[in-house]
Amino acid sequence: MKLKLGLPKGSLQESTIKLFKKAGFGINVSSRSYFPSIDDDEIQPTLIRAQEMSRYVESGDLDCGITGEDWVRDNSSDVLRIAGLTYAKQGLVPVRWVLAVPESSKIKGVKDLKGKRVATELVNVTKKYFAKNKVSVKLEFSWGATEAKVSAGLVDAIVELTETGSSLRANKLRIVDTICESTTQFIANRSGYKNKWKKERIDSLALLLQGALLSEKKVGLKMNVKSADLAKIIKLLPALKMPTVSPLSQKGWLDVDTVIDEETVRVLIPRLKKAGAQGIIEYPLNKVIY
Repeated sequence: MKLKLGLPKGSLQESTIKLFKKAGFGINVSSRSYFPSIDDDEIQPTLIRAQEMSRYVESGDLDCGITGEDWVRDNSSDVLRIAGLTYAKQGLVPVRWVLAVPESSKIKGVKDLKGKRVATELVNVTKKYFAKNKVSVKLEFSWGATEAKVSAGLVDAIVELTETGSSLRANKLRIVDTICESTTQFIANRSGYKNKWKKERIDSLALLLQGALLSEKKVGLKMNVKSADLAKIIKLLPALKMPTVSPLSQKGWLDVDTVIDEETVRVLIPRLKKAGAQGIIEYPLNKVIY
């Protein structure tokens, strides 16, 4: 038996493969093939556009896959959301779909778009947005280059994906409203997940992927501490549970190991040094599993 895994082709592809590598899976993608190789004989990966992923997972053609929450919603797919995989440092960033118009446009809000032409790739979510606001528009599916269409005057507004809004500003576009927000999701087929073997494999994958992501936010610290200084050192350490303390060969000295948030380490190390810690070593982590 093999687990049919969908990997997103396109903007999420590189960051997804990097995440799998950190989780312990080597994936090799050929530019001429949609079927990557993976160093796990029980997994059968296929490259699929993120926009279509949830449809194939829902149908059972794929057991699981990685895509954006936006595309799950746009396809109205009935899939299981196994794990969120959003973390900016890995390129899996939260994104927004926004309603945008030219900077010079007189359109100030969604009501001003009544009877206007709007282009987007996220058709169904956008359609629901305008229906909710009771505004009738001429909605067009966009195959790409959506920002150029409104700049060229082909449409009056667009609904486009953005992270920071910098690309929109560069194209002299102004955000009118946020349609929805989206994060990266690891999804699974509902029927397939009832199979014991598939469920175990999917849950294991989710555990390792989330552990790999979590490790990006943390670092390991180890140091030598005199027994007399241990209590004040322990008070400084925001460990996951409790730091590991082991005796060293030299009497009266201890080895202290812990895991901390990376963003706090630059503040913590000088304090540990002042409190008596010596031989402090900071090291990166591959996975952190709670």
